[in-house]
Amino acid sequence: MFKPLIDFIREQFKTKDFIPLHEPRFLGNEKKYVNDCIDTTFVSSVGQYVDRFERDVAAYTGAGHAVAAVNGTAALHIALKVAGVREGDEVITQPLTFVATCNAIAYCGAHPVLVDVDRTTLGLSAEKLQEFLAENATLKDGFCYNKVTGRKISTLIPMHTFGHIGAVQEIAAVCDHFNITLIEDAAESLGSFVKTKHAGTFGKLGILSFNGNKVITTGGGGMIITDDPDLAKRAKHITTTAKIPHPYEYIHDEIGYNYRMPNINAALGCAQLEQIDVILVKKRELASLYKAFIQDLDFSFIEEPSGSRSNYWLNAVMFDDKNMRDAFLKETNDNGVMTRPIWQLMNKNNMFKKCFFGDLTNANWLEERVVNIPSSVKPD
Repeated sequence: MFKPLIDFIREQFKTKDFIPLHEPRFLGNEKKYVNDCIDTTFVSSVGQYVDRFERDVAAYTGAGHAVAAVNGTAALHIALKVAGVREGDEVITQPLTFVATCNAIAYCGAHPVLVDVDRTTLGLSAEKLQEFLAENATLKDGFCYNKVTGRKISTLIPMHTFGHIGAVQEIAAVCDHFNITLIEDAAESLGSFVKTKHAGTFGKLGILSFNGNKVITTGGGGMIITDDPDLAKRAKHITTTAKIPHPYEYIHDEIGYNYRMPNINAALGCAQLEQIDVILVKKRELASLYKAFIQDLDFSFIEEPSGSRSNYWLNAVMFDDKNMRDAFLKETNDNGVMTRPIWQLMNKNNMFKKCFFGDLTNANWLEERVVNIPSSVKPD
C-alpha cells in the first residue's frame, strides 16, 4: 500500500539496507578537533572547545550568552532552577512533547500543567493558553495562581515540535499579561527562525539539544541560551558543581550539578556548527522533495508554520486516522525503513497521569495521525 513512498525514500538515501530515522553527518573538522582534545589530554569539562562552542552558539542564535550542559534535559532543568521555579510550583507546557520536558519540571519538584496544541504548528496553542488561563488562573499580589489547585503558576515551556516554531510571540504576550516566565524548549530547533529571530530567544531563557539524532550533534549535549548575564552566570556556576574559583581549595556555596559539557563533545559541536548552513540547505531540499512526492498520495506532509523558517529536523506526515497510521508504521518498519509515531501524550504516562490539564482535543487528534519519516542529510 505504501510501497511508492518506501521506494522513494530508498531512492533518496541510495541504499537497500536499513534506513534510520535520523543519523549524524560528519562533513568537516570533526576528527581534527576531537583528535586535538586527545593529543592535548583536554577531554573533560575544561578546555578551549567548550568555551568556543558556547561563544559560537551564542553568536549563531543571537543570544547574549550560552552555557553548555551534558544534554538538553540537564539544560532545561537548570534553566528552570535559575528562572526561580520552586518545589510546589506549576509549570505549563504541552501534552504533545518528548518526555524530557515534563521530566525537567519534575526534577524541580514542580507540577506539569498541560495546555492543548495547534493542529497546524504541532506546538502549544496561544488561543488555548489564553482560554485556559482565563478559566483557571488568577493574579494575586502580582503572581499567577491556579484557582483550582491553589498553586503558583510560575513558568511556561512551549516546545518547538520537530523544529517548527509555533505561536511563540503570541504566547510571550500572554505570559507577560499573567506574569509567567517564558522558557523555550528549543531542543529540536537549532536553525529555526521567525524572521531573523532564532528559536529559544523569545523568552527569558531557551535550551537546545545536540543529541546524536539532532540537526548537529556533540554526541550528547545541550545549551542554555539567554540575554540575561546574571542568569547565565548562575547557570554556569551551578552546572559546574557550584564551586567557588580558587587555586586549590574545594569550596562550594550551594547544591550544584555536574552538568558541564566535556571538551571532547564540544569539539565535535564546533566542527558540526561550522557546517550548519550546508546541513540546513540539504535538510530543506529533502523536505521539498518529500512535499512534492507526497502531495499526490492519500496523506499529507507537515510544513513549516506560516511566518517561520524551520530546520525540518524530523520530517513528518499526517494520516486520516489511526488505522492508516498503524498500517504505515508496520509496512515501513517491516521493510527496513525506520518510521516513528509522534509521542504518547504526557498525561497518558503513569508518572504524569495526575497532572492538571484542560481540553486536549487537538493533541489527542494529532497523537493518532502523525508519523516521522527518515530525515538524515542525504548522501552526496
